This record gives sequence, C-alpha cells and structure tokens, in this order.
Amino acid sequence: MTPLLVVLLLAAAASAFAWIASLITRDTSWVDRLWSILPVAYLWVYAGAAGLADPRLDLMAALGTLWGARLTANFARKGGYTGVEDYRWAVLRGRMRPWQFQLFNLFFIVAYQNLLLALIALPAQTAFEHRGRLGAADVVLAVLFLACLAGETIADEQQWRFQQAKKATIAAGREPSARFVTTGLWRWSRHPNYFFEIAQWWIVYLFGAVAAGTLAVWTVAGAVLLTVLFIGSTVFTEQISLSKYPEYAEYQRSTSAVVPWFRRTRRPRAIA
Repeated sequence: MTPLLVVLLLAAAASAFAWIASLITRDTSWVDRLWSILPVAYLWVYAGAAGLADPRLDLMAALGTLWGARLTANFARKGGYTGVEDYRWAVLRGRMRPWQFQLFNLFFIVAYQNLLLALIALPAQTAFEHRGRLGAADVVLAVLFLACLAGETIADEQQWRFQQAKKATIAAGREPSARFVTTGLWRWSRHPNYFFEIAQWWIVYLFGAVAAGTLAVWTVAGAVLLTVLFIGSTVFTEQISLSKYPEYAEYQRSTSAVVPWFRRTRRPRAIA
C-alpha cells in the first residue's frame, strides 16, 4: 500500500468519524479537535514509508510534530477538548436553516477541511518521490519554520494572557480598559497567529519543492487552499468582532489584517 493511499484512507476515516460524532453530539467542532493531530500523522506516514531513513522526510515530520504539539496544547487550554464548540459555528447555525447547516457541516466543515488537512501535508509526497540528502536550503527552511513556530506561540500567548486578564477584570466587576488585544505582535497585525500558521505550511511546501528541484509541484495546492481558508476565516471573524466592538473599526483602519506591517496613521483632512 502506498503512503498516499494510507493518507487518503486515514482522511476518509477521520471524515466519517467527525461527521458521525457531530450528528450524535450536535457539536461541529470535531474537525477542530483533529486539526493539530492529522497532519502530523500524515507526515509520519511518509517518513515511515521511507523507513525513517530519509533525512528530509524525517525533518519534515519532526517539525510537524512540534507544530502539532504546540497547537494541541494551546487548543486544550482553551477548553477545545472539553466539548466547547467554536463560537463561529454557532453564529452560522443561527443564520441558516437546519438542513442548510447540516449540508454545510458535511461538505465544508467535515469533508473540505479534512481534505485540506491531507493536502497541507502532501509536500511529503513530493519529498518521498525525490528522496535525497539534506542541503543548505533545507536548513534555512527549518530555521524559518522554527521562527514562525515561535512567532505563533508568542502571538497565542499574548492573546491568552489578554483574555485571562480581561475575564479577571470583568469578574471583579470592573470595565476592562480594552476589549480586544492590540499590543505586542497584535500591534502589527490583527491576526499574527494566522500569519505564522499559514507561513509554516508554505515552508512545508517549499521542502517538497527543494526535493523536486522546482517550485512547480502540484502539492502547493494545500498551502494555497489553506491561505484561502484563512482569508475567509479572517473576514467572518472580523464581522463578528465588529458587531460586538464598534471600536474594532479603528483597529481595522490602523493595523494590517494578517501580514505584520507598520501601523497606518490617520491623514489630516485638508482645510478648505
């Protein structure tokens, strides 16, 4: 059995599990709970198929494991494994008829996202087809991956500390001075965690491209579709934020959406 077939069978099994579990529990966040686990498993399928003897595949799997461990820990501390559903699904459920949401659940939340989780790991397929020694480019990519991993860790930690302090302030009966985080990395990007997450999977694609000796490899599809997903997620999440916090509009005006960049300042109006 080829590693690609193994990955596809695992993805199909994960999809069936997530869909059936969502129907039984009426909780559509099962794919979220698998998000940090499945790509790691897929990467190790390829490393294992090469007998753990290909240094590039082993490196890709090891880096993916670090990514998965960090994301799993962050998801767990937010209650993701205790039955807490993603708040965005509840919003969408309220906007749709029950049958419409069930179709959305089956085809987008379950099927599409599970396909995407397989696709982002498939640069390992390219690396598997072009096995060889590590080079300087692989070392540079590994360093960049670790830098992005550190950036995402810092962004999530800043968000977590802000939210915990906000909850404590509200519990004490006081009004928080800010209702959403705008400091640290969040001063330069409204979603720095998204930026670093996307960047890590573009780097995974580049590992495959380095192995093949060309950027023109079909396994770039995973990184492209992940970017599209995060763009859509950013738009939807910010619609919700803006509905809750009118002052979020000023944050949108002054701060880059995803890519960290210099803050924009308001231009003075011309006097007639």
